[in-house]
Amino acid sequence: MANQPRLKIKLQLMLDQDIAMGPGKAELLEAIAREGSISAAGRALGMSYRRAWLLVDTMNRCFRERLVATTPGGAKSGGARLSATGEKVLADYRAIEAAVASAATGAALVRLRKRLRTSTTAAP
Repeated sequence: MANQPRLKIKLQLMLDQDIAMGPGKAELLEAIAREGSISAAGRALGMSYRRAWLLVDTMNRCFRERLVATTPGGAKSGGARLSATGEKVLADYRAIEAAVASAATGAALVRLRKRLRTSTTAAP
């Protein structure tokens, strides 16, 4: 039996050509809040420190105020945390995600599903 078709919504907030916020950056912010460092957050998400740092740098450049505050000092005294703005941006992004997901469960989605084939290998 074929799987039930599902709707995957990927919200991205763009500023010029940069993705200011998206699902991966939201996950990274949550991991930074939980882990207390960019490197630990990256490890928890299976990404390199460089990749995590580049994503944080993009977010910090896109918003008027930094989303992630860092303290230099290495593993013993350094770290990272979400700024108050970072916490608000993350909460707002998650609220928009929830609102869109909630709106995408109505009659229009039912009509779309009815128009889909049972699988991609089904004959036209």
